[in-house]
Amino acid sequence: MKVDGSIGTDLAQVATRAREVEEAGYAGAWTAETSHDPFLPLLLAAEHTTELEIGTSIAVAFARNPMTLANTAWDLQAYSKGRFVLGLGSQIKPHIEKRFSMDWSHPAPRMREFVLAMRAIWDTWLTGDKLEFRGDFYTHTLMTPFFTPDADELEDFGTPKVFLAGVGELMTETAGEVCDGFLCHGFTTEKYLREVTIPALERGREKAGKTMDDFEIVGPSFVVTGNDDEEMEKAAAGTRQQIAFYGSTPAYRKVLEIHGWGGLQEELNSLSKQGEWEKMGTLIDDEILNTFAVVGEPEQIAPELSRRYGDVIQRISFYAPYASDPDRWSKVMADLSAV
Repeated sequence: MKVDGSIGTDLAQVATRAREVEEAGYAGAWTAETSHDPFLPLLLAAEHTTELEIGTSIAVAFARNPMTLANTAWDLQAYSKGRFVLGLGSQIKPHIEKRFSMDWSHPAPRMREFVLAMRAIWDTWLTGDKLEFRGDFYTHTLMTPFFTPDADELEDFGTPKVFLAGVGELMTETAGEVCDGFLCHGFTTEKYLREVTIPALERGREKAGKTMDDFEIVGPSFVVTGNDDEEMEKAAAGTRQQIAFYGSTPAYRKVLEIHGWGGLQEELNSLSKQGEWEKMGTLIDDEILNTFAVVGEPEQIAPELSRRYGDVIQRISFYAPYASDPDRWSKVMADLSAV
């Protein structure tokens, strides 16, 4: 199992952080599109590392269009010498319409077309064939030599892998059909992964005439650990609030429902509208916390992650590196890497 870390989004610190992550033995490092651009840190990470895989987890697809992302992903793949993974997500309707001022409709079919359009653009750049992509949401029919990258830039690496994040079955099935990997949302449980996510991915792969053999799944990553009671409590409190935040989202209700906690979504959603963010965390009891997160001392983390997910995921990404005791945490990474 590959173990991935994070390099953050502070451009002044990314180079140092990327070197530290690579030296610590992480296989890859991800950025997220939250309060900063997710791509700029990856350019610095590529410059200051040699083997570390880099990727977005996630970049918001519907805040952009296939052409702009095709360019960005191409350049990062070329500059990193084949180490870039384009991880996409749809975000939710209020953010796309109200934060990004972009169109929202039929998210799974739109995402499927988005990825296929981007691949069509790359194919034109690689082969010189005419760009002729016409879909229900995106149309790309113009490409001149002036705007075409040199195909030799990717001669040794090929186009970037495309991963897709999802929770609902339709988006997950789309990932299986048109992508190279799947980014499990942190708001995922073992039960939901096995009973909903994996079957949906398998349906998508079958549609594409492919198997799961060459498909990567990045597993859920809520971990509560620490070197003492104070660190454990701090990690638990933060994770409870994160679970509560995600649980307030109507689109994620099915994850709670599969455990019989559907009513909790309404409570959390109501509190979120009142701005009661801290109170929301108090609704996440120990049973819910232990269902979504692996909780324990560092030495307990690898065995439990392996028990839950070892046979179905190929890599794991952590929200926090738990680096206050590098020697102790390196043992966790070594144990997971051996799975």
